[in-house]
Amino acid sequence: MRLWLFVAGLNGLLAVMAGAYGWHWLEAADSGLRDIFMMAVQYQMWHALALLAVAWLAGREGGKGALAPRVAGGAFTLGIVLFSGSLYALGLGGSVPVPGAAPIGGGLLMIGWAALMVAALKRN
Repeated sequence: MRLWLFVAGLNGLLAVMAGAYGWHWLEAADSGLRDIFMMAVQYQMWHALALLAVAWLAGREGGKGALAPRVAGGAFTLGIVLFSGSLYALGLGGSVPVPGAAPIGGGLLMIGWAALMVAALKRN
């Protein structure tokens, strides 16, 4: 539970910092690139909040029951890195460093939500 709570807090902090940077220092940039950057902020923040649910579920579950929350947490974390990270890079530099990372990251975010659904079905 502590790991997921830490990861949720870290992503929330980074999303707020990135949002402040994007809003205040990218205002002179191409508005399309700024919009992409701010979309990355939104996705990161929403999934930071989802990681709070992962932390809560992981704390309530024990042993084998914690597998679905752990899968969700890992998928959300890697999905944030790949999806939001790609959009941050695109918004800042106009190109993506790893082609295809954003769609893979988006797929991982979906897997995270599906894992939370599995956790809900396994609850007693």
